[in-house]
Amino acid sequence: MDHLKQLIRDVPDFPIPGIIFKDITTLLKEPEAFGEVIDRLADEFIDENVDVVVAIESRGFIFGAPLAYELGAGFVPVRKFGKLPAETVTKEYALEYGTSSLEIHVDAIESGQRVLVVDDLLATGGTARATAELVESLGGEIVAVAFVVELTFLSGREKLQGYRVVSLIQY
Repeated sequence: MDHLKQLIRDVPDFPIPGIIFKDITTLLKEPEAFGEVIDRLADEFIDENVDVVVAIESRGFIFGAPLAYELGAGFVPVRKFGKLPAETVTKEYALEYGTSSLEIHVDAIESGQRVLVVDDLLATGGTARATAELVESLGGEIVAVAFVVELTFLSGREKLQGYRVVSLIQY
């Protein structure tokens, strides 16, 4: 994965001073690298009978939609508060630099569906945990929580205990 890691640039002091942002846009513009990320994630879950891929706004959508297609699964977006048009369920969560809220449509997941949660980056785990709890509140069963990048020094996996966690690139 070192060749993929080299395509991700560091942006210091974004979104606030002291944070080093892992910018995946430099990886995305390389078609072979982007394709490899989708293929590797699909290979990881192809035999898991995933019904729905739930992706987290906004960079999770970049990976979630093509992954859902590759897995023959549906795609469900989890969005920031106030962005979904129909009835929603909301969950507040902590970020490494503040708090936020996520929403999912109440009819997005059927009870018993096997769900893969996808985002671009695992930091403290709050966003992914909130998303998993939203899915479970609708009766979905979490197959795994998958990320392209994991910042291991922030120990986000600890917040995701009880879930299978998959990440392609670790820092």
